[in-house]
Amino acid sequence: MHQRQVLLIEDEPHIAEAIRFILSRAGWGVSVLADGAQALAQIVAQAPDAVILDLMLPGRSGLEILADMRADPTLAALPVLMLSARGQDRDREAAERAGATAFLAKPFANSDVLAGLEAITGGAQGTPV
Repeated sequence: MHQRQVLLIEDEPHIAEAIRFILSRAGWGVSVLADGAQALAQIVAQAPDAVILDLMLPGRSGLEILADMRADPTLAALPVLMLSARGQDRDREAAERAGATAFLAKPFANSDVLAGLEAITGGAQGTPV
Protein backbone atom coordinates (compact mmCIF):
# COMPACT_ATOMS: atom_id res chain seq x y z
CA MET A 1 0.00 0.00 0.00
CA HIS A 2 1.38 3.40 -0.89
CA GLN A 3 1.80 6.07 1.75
CA ARG A 4 -1.02 8.59 1.57
CA GLN A 5 0.11 12.14 0.91
CA VAL A 6 -1.26 15.41 2.24
CA LEU A 7 -0.28 18.95 1.28
CA LEU A 8 -0.43 21.27 4.29
CA ILE A 9 -0.75 24.93 3.32
CA GLU A 10 -0.16 26.87 6.55
CA ASP A 11 1.94 30.02 7.07
CA GLU A 12 2.39 29.76 10.86
CA PRO A 13 5.58 27.67 11.30
CA HIS A 14 4.76 26.30 14.78
CA ILE A 15 1.30 25.14 13.72
CA ALA A 16 2.65 23.68 10.48
CA GLU A 17 5.36 21.73 12.32
CA ALA A 18 2.94 20.41 14.96
CA ILE A 19 0.52 19.20 12.28
CA ARG A 20 3.34 17.75 10.15
CA PHE A 21 4.66 15.84 13.17
CA ILE A 22 1.34 14.29 14.22
CA LEU A 23 0.38 13.32 10.66
CA SER A 24 3.82 11.86 9.91
CA ARG A 25 3.62 9.74 13.06
CA ALA A 26 0.25 8.46 11.85
CA GLY A 27 1.81 7.32 8.57
CA TRP A 28 1.04 10.25 6.27
CA GLY A 29 3.55 11.78 3.88
CA VAL A 30 3.33 15.51 4.55
CA SER A 31 4.49 18.38 2.35
CA VAL A 32 4.29 21.89 3.79
CA LEU A 33 3.77 25.12 1.88
CA ALA A 34 3.63 28.52 3.63
CA ASP A 35 2.45 30.75 0.76
CA GLY A 36 -0.91 30.89 -0.95
CA ALA A 37 0.46 32.20 -4.23
CA GLN A 38 2.16 28.87 -5.04
CA ALA A 39 -0.61 26.65 -3.67
CA LEU A 40 -2.51 25.72 -6.81
CA ALA A 41 0.66 24.88 -8.74
CA GLN A 42 1.87 22.70 -5.85
CA ILE A 43 -1.48 20.89 -5.57
CA VAL A 44 -1.37 20.08 -9.28
CA ALA A 45 2.31 19.05 -9.19
CA GLN A 46 2.05 16.87 -6.08
CA ALA A 47 -1.43 15.37 -6.64
CA PRO A 48 -1.90 14.74 -2.89
CA ASP A 49 -4.66 12.55 -1.43
CA ALA A 50 -5.91 15.57 0.54
CA VAL A 51 -5.14 19.23 1.27
CA ILE A 52 -5.14 20.98 4.64
CA LEU A 53 -5.64 24.63 3.83
CA ASP A 54 -5.40 27.66 6.11
CA LEU A 55 -8.03 30.33 5.50
CA MET A 56 -5.66 33.30 5.84
CA LEU A 57 -2.41 33.02 3.88
CA PRO A 58 0.09 35.41 2.33
CA GLY A 59 -0.21 35.62 -1.45
CA ARG A 60 -3.73 34.24 -1.83
CA SER A 61 -6.44 33.38 0.68
CA GLY A 62 -7.49 29.82 1.34
CA LEU A 63 -10.95 30.67 0.01
CA GLU A 64 -9.51 31.86 -3.32
CA ILE A 65 -7.39 28.72 -3.61
CA LEU A 66 -10.35 26.51 -2.75
CA ALA A 67 -12.59 28.26 -5.29
CA ASP A 68 -9.97 27.64 -8.00
CA MET A 69 -9.70 23.99 -6.96
CA ARG A 70 -13.45 23.43 -7.11
CA ALA A 71 -13.59 25.09 -10.56
CA ASP A 72 -10.93 22.70 -11.92
CA PRO A 73 -12.43 19.32 -12.89
CA THR A 74 -9.19 17.49 -11.98
CA LEU A 75 -9.18 18.97 -8.45
CA ALA A 76 -12.92 19.38 -7.79
CA ALA A 77 -13.26 16.20 -5.71
CA LEU A 78 -9.98 16.50 -3.77
CA PRO A 79 -10.76 16.47 -0.01
CA VAL A 80 -9.92 19.77 1.71
CA LEU A 81 -9.74 20.38 5.46
CA MET A 82 -9.96 24.15 5.98
CA LEU A 83 -8.28 25.67 9.05
CA SER A 84 -9.09 29.11 10.42
CA ALA A 85 -7.92 31.18 13.37
CA ARG A 86 -11.25 32.95 13.09
CA GLY A 87 -13.80 30.34 14.10
CA GLN A 88 -16.81 32.59 13.56
CA ASP A 89 -19.84 31.12 11.87
CA ARG A 90 -19.35 33.35 8.83
CA ASP A 91 -15.87 31.90 8.21
CA ARG A 92 -17.24 28.37 8.52
CA GLU A 93 -20.12 29.23 6.17
CA ALA A 94 -17.76 30.86 3.64
CA ALA A 95 -15.54 27.76 3.69
CA GLU A 96 -18.56 25.50 3.19
CA ARG A 97 -19.86 27.67 0.31
CA ALA A 98 -16.41 27.56 -1.31
CA GLY A 99 -16.44 23.77 -1.14
CA ALA A 100 -14.40 22.78 1.93
CA THR A 101 -14.91 19.14 2.81
CA ALA A 102 -14.48 19.92 6.53
CA PHE A 103 -13.63 22.94 8.72
CA LEU A 104 -11.54 23.18 11.89
CA ALA A 105 -11.23 26.35 14.00
CA LYS A 106 -7.93 27.22 15.71
CA PRO A 107 -6.91 26.54 18.38
CA PHE A 108 -7.44 22.82 17.97
CA ALA A 109 -5.92 19.65 19.35
CA ASN A 110 -3.45 18.00 16.97
CA SER A 111 -5.53 14.83 17.23
CA ASP A 112 -8.49 16.80 15.82
CA VAL A 113 -6.50 17.49 12.64
CA LEU A 114 -5.66 13.81 12.24
CA ALA A 115 -9.27 12.78 12.92
CA GLY A 116 -10.57 15.38 10.45
CA LEU A 117 -8.10 14.32 7.77
CA GLU A 118 -8.94 10.65 8.18
CA ALA A 119 -12.67 11.43 8.16
CA ILE A 120 -12.46 13.22 4.78
CA THR A 121 -10.18 10.60 3.21
CA GLY A 122 -11.98 7.45 4.28
CA GLY A 123 -10.36 6.53 7.57
CA ALA A 124 -7.07 5.38 8.99
CA GLN A 125 -4.67 3.55 6.71
CA GLY A 126 -3.41 1.16 9.33
CA THR A 127 -0.43 1.06 11.63
CA PRO A 128 2.66 2.93 10.45
CA VAL A 129 5.75 0.82 9.96
